[in-house]
Amino acid sequence: MFSLRNFPSLASIFSAYASMSGYVMMIKQFVEMTIPPPLQNYIITYLNCYFVSTPSTLTLIIESQIKNGMCNELYEAAQVYLSTKINRDASRLRISRHHSEKNVKLYLSNGEHVSDVYQGIELKWRFIVVNSEKSNMVDECFELSFEKKLRDFVLNSYVPYVERKAKVINDERRILKMHSYCNRSLTWQSVKLEHPTTFETMAMNKELKRSVVEDLDKFIKRKDFYKRVGKAWKRGYLLYGPHGTGKTSLVAAMAKHLKFDIYDLQLASVKGEADLRRLLLRTKNSSILVVEDIDCFMDLPTRLQPMSHDDSKGTETLTLTGILNCIDGLWSSCGDERIVIFTTNHKERLDPELLRPGRMDMHIHMGHCCFDGFKTLASNYLGLSHDENHYLYPEIKRLISGEVLTPAQVSEELMKNEDIDMALEGLVRALKKKRAEQEKYDDDIKKNMEKLEEGEET
Repeated sequence: MFSLRNFPSLASIFSAYASMSGYVMMIKQFVEMTIPPPLQNYIITYLNCYFVSTPSTLTLIIESQIKNGMCNELYEAAQVYLSTKINRDASRLRISRHHSEKNVKLYLSNGEHVSDVYQGIELKWRFIVVNSEKSNMVDECFELSFEKKLRDFVLNSYVPYVERKAKVINDERRILKMHSYCNRSLTWQSVKLEHPTTFETMAMNKELKRSVVEDLDKFIKRKDFYKRVGKAWKRGYLLYGPHGTGKTSLVAAMAKHLKFDIYDLQLASVKGEADLRRLLLRTKNSSILVVEDIDCFMDLPTRLQPMSHDDSKGTETLTLTGILNCIDGLWSSCGDERIVIFTTNHKERLDPELLRPGRMDMHIHMGHCCFDGFKTLASNYLGLSHDENHYLYPEIKRLISGEVLTPAQVSEELMKNEDIDMALEGLVRALKKKRAEQEKYDDDIKKNMEKLEEGEET
């Protein structure tokens, strides 16, 4: 039976503790004096392997951006996948909805957890937000935790599974986006692409439309071909023609046909080639890079031209050669299924370097409205089928031939009246007026030329 009489006194306990402490201090001093510090560290590490238990959990950090600010596609896949795994017991969630979307979207909030089971194995996810004081930017990441022994299984089986599921989810709720450059943060800001134009509603020549669609379809199906011949999986298009001929609408139709996002690159907002490289690295695969009115940048210096006095002071300049090299080299080699589109109102002003083979693979002339284009617009605005023949069609076909009205001008005339006959009659008047103006202009030019010739003879 236990008795307090057999328990050591408090004084004897303190005495034993003091003696033990003295021995420990003496041994410590002896070790420090006789054993070199590197050997001490080795012994401590060796003993820790036996006496200190190591954690059995491995945590993977999936950051939103990787080196050089490039988007981490694995992070985006995890965000999409986990949006379908959110537990009803979650205490804090982020919620958002675009004005054109029916349903709200739920995302994990800072510190929230999600558990997932894959092939009978439990894995834990956690969302983390870190405010960076140096860059004044917010860094986001996911933490994926599991048993260490499952490392190869998670990396080789579970992670690819998450990527595949995210792709399926994205395809089911695919929302095309228009990305524009934010000068302040050197990032792309996106909005939903809501342009209504498709190839079915596009007012252009039938044969030209067919050739564009066939070229796009051929490009998408030739991944193995590009890989085999050692070329970047990229295609370049030059859209040229006057204002109002549908260049922007064609870009939207191409994006919808391919289900590609659009990156609208405004070169006037880019300070230098370093910023341009960062922007191009942050674009995604399966996307269209658009540079509108490229002729406005033809006064940029090339690398062969001398720099101005101000430029030689160290200020980085954006050169035409640098732009083309970034797009041809860096942007093309860092992704797949890339399309670059340049638009211009004045093809004759473009530098030959821009038009060389391998840079702009297809030149598409967006001219004035032809009769095929008119019939498409009549179907869009007035509900007339392509096979339907209105009594004014023969006259419209005669008047619209040649460079008379652009598709935008024809659309404007058709929108003036909902009555089919009145709308078409208004278009006939507009065509006659425009042709009369052109004939008068041509006559004036002819008379001026005759006067100049008479003056030279005298």
